[in-house]
Amino acid sequence: MKRMRGKKGRIQGRITPQKALADVRDLLGDAARSRDLLVEHLHKLQDHYGHLSHRHLLALAIEMELPMAEVYETATFYHHFDVLQANETPPPALTVRVCESLTCEMFGAGNLIDELRAATDAGEVRIQPVPCVGRCQAAPVAVVGTNPIEHAQPATVAAALDDGEMRCPEPDAVRYSRYREEGGYRLLKECMDGQHEPEQIITALESANLRGLGGAGFPAGRKWRILREQPRPRLVAVNADEGEPGTFKDRYFLERDPHRFIEGALIACWAIDAEAVYIYLRDEYAGCRNLLQAELAALQRDPPCPLPPIHLRRGAGAYICGEESAMLESIEGKRGMPRLRPPYIAEVGLFNRPTLEQNMETLHWVRDIVEHGPEFFTSHGRHGRKGLRSFSVSGRVQNPGVHLAPAGITVRELIGEYCGGMLPGHEFYGYFPGGASGGILPASLGDVPLDFDTLQEHGCFIGSAAVIILSDRDSARALALNAMRFFEDESCGQCTPCRAGTAKAVKLMEKPEWDRLLLEDLAQAMEDASICGLGQAAPNPLRCAMRYFPGEFS
Repeated sequence: MKRMRGKKGRIQGRITPQKALADVRDLLGDAARSRDLLVEHLHKLQDHYGHLSHRHLLALAIEMELPMAEVYETATFYHHFDVLQANETPPPALTVRVCESLTCEMFGAGNLIDELRAATDAGEVRIQPVPCVGRCQAAPVAVVGTNPIEHAQPATVAAALDDGEMRCPEPDAVRYSRYREEGGYRLLKECMDGQHEPEQIITALESANLRGLGGAGFPAGRKWRILREQPRPRLVAVNADEGEPGTFKDRYFLERDPHRFIEGALIACWAIDAEAVYIYLRDEYAGCRNLLQAELAALQRDPPCPLPPIHLRRGAGAYICGEESAMLESIEGKRGMPRLRPPYIAEVGLFNRPTLEQNMETLHWVRDIVEHGPEFFTSHGRHGRKGLRSFSVSGRVQNPGVHLAPAGITVRELIGEYCGGMLPGHEFYGYFPGGASGGILPASLGDVPLDFDTLQEHGCFIGSAAVIILSDRDSARALALNAMRFFEDESCGQCTPCRAGTAKAVKLMEKPEWDRLLLEDLAQAMEDASICGLGQAAPNPLRCAMRYFPGEFS
């Protein structure tokens, strides 16, 4: 076979790029070259050069002693890496990302994108539609560099560009010294000093009925108990990759009290006798990342007790990495592809070790439950439910945001008591009870308690409690299509039912007339045969739109 040669007759791809290799070595410095740091090192290249060139990817592969194919397939998997093809022009130095997911579409993201493209020089600024950036309460949202512009308008985006405001400001959070002064890490120190037993802590979580607040709802205490039964060594992985459209509660807690969840993670590490903690944070939260880096450094400089290694890992724009096994793959420096189960990650998890995976907010509550007793948590609740829920509320309400409310509250009560009612001139029409994947319910079902296990009979679930309120000016049909486009874009492509099913569903849903029987057959195949929750839950919005909003199809 004839091999391709460059202009000077050299075999392409076989010559070591010495200048690029020097660039890579300079950027990586003294950092380890271990396989699990591949995504972190790709970020360094992307941040520095604004893209990933072929020569730098090849140099990174040489430096890390990895096959070029592994580096390339990992880099091209994630949305936030701009991988250049042969002879491709690098993107503009500045990117403005505009969220086009559910709530932002409701508040005019489409028009904003068009206006920004018309007003900016495409050679200097790239206007890029992106999925949810976790600021749904302030829709529409644009991100200039890493600086989020809430309630964005062309003028406010232009002002940020003109002023050079490109970096996300660091949140005003409870800092380490203040947290210690207010009793923080006292419980952790007591645990390490032998004043508490793991069984006591686990029993408190079980008595409080604390469940996983990332969406799955698995009982936290039971999960900790299962991990204690696994062989050593064990690990803890914290999931702070909330990419579900409509969800922003993790960011809310991170920006205000980051040490509370860190202490919860360290208590979990002690309780299951784990060796290390890995925190996986979504890349969109640049300000939170800077905050966590500073606060973890402060904690490690002046620890209240001996600490295990704590590793902060950065996502790269992949919704699928919110799935627990896909997140572990990403932490290992690979593509975020969900694993087949069994084995479950409690048995074979991160680096093939038994792993406790918990959502950030779940760990946020550990200290309060142990210090104040399980009744602190269970004393709240409505309509026969117990506990507290952090609802990320967005849409057509006067007071959107994160609202801490009793579990089992109805959406009508949530709107009236916590959200200041509907926006003037808007009538309550429907709602997503659990983000894009949680389905859509009509106003006539606005008195159903919002909690785990209360919505399944209606074809929905609460998930991470991302509640998006629709008014009579919105279309459930259009928003179901928006959700399906999101799932098509975010499917990892590993399994055919999800990869092909979401793409086929979008094409069918874009037609003036929906083939409802064909869509239902497609939805059933996706639900039955997809590997993970993305493909299994993707049909929920389209099914709900057909079931509960028939007037939009007549």
